Amino acid sequence: MSTISVTTWSLEQTSPADLLAATAPDGDVRIVRAEVPSPEFSRFLYASVGGDILWTDRLGWTYARWREQLERPGVETWVAYDRGTPAGYVELDPQDDGVVEIAYFGLVPAFRGRRIGGHLLAYGTARAWDLAERWPQRVPTKRVWLHTCSKDGEFAMDNYQRRGFKLFDTKVEPEQEKQTPGPWPGAYPA
Repeated sequence: MSTISVTTWSLEQTSPADLLAATAPDGDVRIVRAEVPSPEFSRFLYASVGGDILWTDRLGWTYARWREQLERPGVETWVAYDRGTPAGYVELDPQDDGVVEIAYFGLVPAFRGRRIGGHLLAYGTARAWDLAERWPQRVPTKRVWLHTCSKDGEFAMDNYQRRGFKLFDTKVEPEQEKQTPGPWPGAYPA
């Protein structure tokens, strides 16, 4: 396998006032919190959204590891549905001192390019800012951050910046090139 150069950008908001709204998509798009921790559903979302953009770090997780992550107080999964079909998701991962990471965000490939992503990102970011309202043991959110990389979709960085995220760090590292796993092996052409 060959080595590729991957650029990772870290972005943040430091105030709820930083969040910029997105245009609502056409049609019947709803965003609902998955309130019951479900390793099966979360793995489905992860593999379906990230399969063509090389999300591989969680593919080897055991059922117990998924459950451990999802049952942490304050971890939330918000799912966008287009006419009842899961179109994408955002996973919020609270950290210490009022920091919330948008750990995962994206759309199933068939739903990209329909303005669902901007809407879901704005909604999910707003939920990161008001997380302590649903989790009283958490301190109010002071910072929301995320990272994206050069392997992500071509509009990812633009979407984050259009929602008010500001760049605070950039890293370039070599990485072994991998075959796109798809939501299941062979789902996408190499």
